[in-house]
Amino acid sequence: MTSSILIGVDVGGTFTDIFVLDAATGRAEVAKVPTSRPDQSAGFLAGIAQRVADLGTVATVVHGTTAGTNALLERKGARIGVITTAGFRDVLEMRRRDRPRTWGLRGDFTPVVPRDLRLEVAERTLADGTIHTPVDLDAVRAAGHALLAQGCQAVAVLFVNSYANPANEQAAVAALRAIWPTPHVASSSEILPEIREFERFSTTALNAYLQPEVSGYLGRLETALKSGGFGGEFLIVQSNGGVMAVDTACRLPVRTALSGPAAGVIAAAYIAETAGFPDIITGDMGGTSFDVALIAGGQAALAAQTAIDFGMVVRVPMIEITTIGAGGGSIAWVDKGGLLNIGPESAGSDPGPVAYARGNTRPTVTDANIVLGRIDPDRPIGGGRLDVAAARAAIDAHIGGPLKLTTEQAAEAIIRVANSRMAGAIRLVSIERGHDPKHFAFMPFGGGGALHAGAMLAEVGLSRAIVPRYPGVTSAMGCVIADMRADFVQTVNTMTTAADGAALAALIGDHLGQGAAMLAASGGAFAARVVTVELDMAYVGQTHTVSVALPVTITADVVTPPTVADITAAFEAAYLRVYNRLLPGGVSRILNLRTAVIGQRPKFDLATLAPTTSGAVTPRTTRRVHMGGDWCDAAIYDRLALPVGTVIHGPAVLEQPDTTILVEPGLMGTVDAYGNVILTRSAA
Repeated sequence: MTSSILIGVDVGGTFTDIFVLDAATGRAEVAKVPTSRPDQSAGFLAGIAQRVADLGTVATVVHGTTAGTNALLERKGARIGVITTAGFRDVLEMRRRDRPRTWGLRGDFTPVVPRDLRLEVAERTLADGTIHTPVDLDAVRAAGHALLAQGCQAVAVLFVNSYANPANEQAAVAALRAIWPTPHVASSSEILPEIREFERFSTTALNAYLQPEVSGYLGRLETALKSGGFGGEFLIVQSNGGVMAVDTACRLPVRTALSGPAAGVIAAAYIAETAGFPDIITGDMGGTSFDVALIAGGQAALAAQTAIDFGMVVRVPMIEITTIGAGGGSIAWVDKGGLLNIGPESAGSDPGPVAYARGNTRPTVTDANIVLGRIDPDRPIGGGRLDVAAARAAIDAHIGGPLKLTTEQAAEAIIRVANSRMAGAIRLVSIERGHDPKHFAFMPFGGGGALHAGAMLAEVGLSRAIVPRYPGVTSAMGCVIADMRADFVQTVNTMTTAADGAALAALIGDHLGQGAAMLAASGGAFAARVVTVELDMAYVGQTHTVSVALPVTITADVVTPPTVADITAAFEAAYLRVYNRLLPGGVSRILNLRTAVIGQRPKFDLATLAPTTSGAVTPRTTRRVHMGGDWCDAAIYDRLALPVGTVIHGPAVLEQPDTTILVEPGLMGTVDAYGNVILTRSAA
């Protein structure tokens, strides 16, 4: 009998979140366990074991991973080498001649590949694809042996203009693979066949930098799952919100750079649109960060390029997510000028907040919420009991004393500064991009997001907040919801008036074939297949491009060639939408063709998550909670037991194993048909 058990696993900075769904019955279970360090696979397997005894009963495991992100941010990737065209070894270091601080006079940058491991060989391809100088394969092999002698675990081949003709790169890679002891050999024409040297070089080098770390981690997980009896699909979430097979993730680990946060955005979009709110702003508050994304019309915006850190540019499609250091574990501190700051340093999962009694002595946002009574010390996320006295002492020593505040005033100050930073991030993705927040709902998730939902409504002017059924594991739920997706890009670099519709159709057809093969190889069942085609276009003389949805007809995998008139009309519509004007007499050009092949995975009915209990709603107890500058008696409810239609007026606290919802005075929460709690302002 075919299994219907699906598992989503999201590894965060503090907790590893598990979402287990029986697609046949709609029954869901969740778990949160501390993230294991340094090997995250231990926490991954321990979390699953809490909810599933026999891995042989599981159909699919989908993983949102931070292994790649952490390796980049912490500079803990592999020792790698680069083989490049003579004269171009310093492209990675020169970048675009940008600076860490725009107005600063000083700044430095150290590329992930030291200069002595960036070796040059004779070869040259011209911009039109002509091979001017064939690659010297003897020099390539000699460079490969030299890099191996230096202890390199992976190598990236970065040749100039290889997007126009990859022949030299392909020959070099073939020669290297014959002598390299691991599969970690890649070329820029395989990873990113796109114009602009730095972006292509950077993306390929970072991919090589991550390969040994990410493939080793995923390999250990896959082996452990199989040894436990698992024989189903093992999929990895990409930064674009889709999923890919584990072998693809091992080959292209750079596509996992924002894997976990992307899964949360995908889940949020599905939950909100199902509930009737297609326009939302998400706020994922975990232990380390607060991640914000804007979803309009049910769709999250994709960015073609992202800087993971200064100078570490990754040019692959990623959901646009703004991240700040304002998580539950972010440390509060007073600077030399006497100003209170939050983050970016975090206590993480080990040692964690002071109240967890694992050795940390500096107060965090979570410690402030504990001191203010908003988190029950006897029922914290992850179990155990919290040390309130230690949290109070830390706040007094590090915040209250220097600022001459009482314990409660200092804790409330920490929360206010954190709220202010979070509100600033929300304004950045909304007001500063031309969106009015009052037309958007706010969806807080992560372990701490729902504690700050009311403050975001007040500070930003959002219409309401939608707290999902399991907010603390929303990213893990997103792993189960996400579709299979394969993205392809190819530089075209032609004037629009000279565009060859048949050639574009042939490229799209090639991408379509590769995508279909990847979907078939995954072995998954798909409800439908969707293909999207975009062009990167600009007026001649412009550097920045706009994404243009190309109207093409695909029938039985046969692509109807687009016309110049079709392309021109689509470009003008896209340019007008972005800039609200056209350039009279301007001539446009096509830079790149992008194709996405999406296999839509079956979705489960969110209504099955709604509580089925009925009857009178009574608080489990009451507790003194500090809100609005004073202590008050707040009703404490078991959130998961509240039936559909329940209305709770603040002050109240709704508790569940994966999060806590704060309903402040002046707010009310209503349980909708899908089990979400909708927070709105109470009628006057």
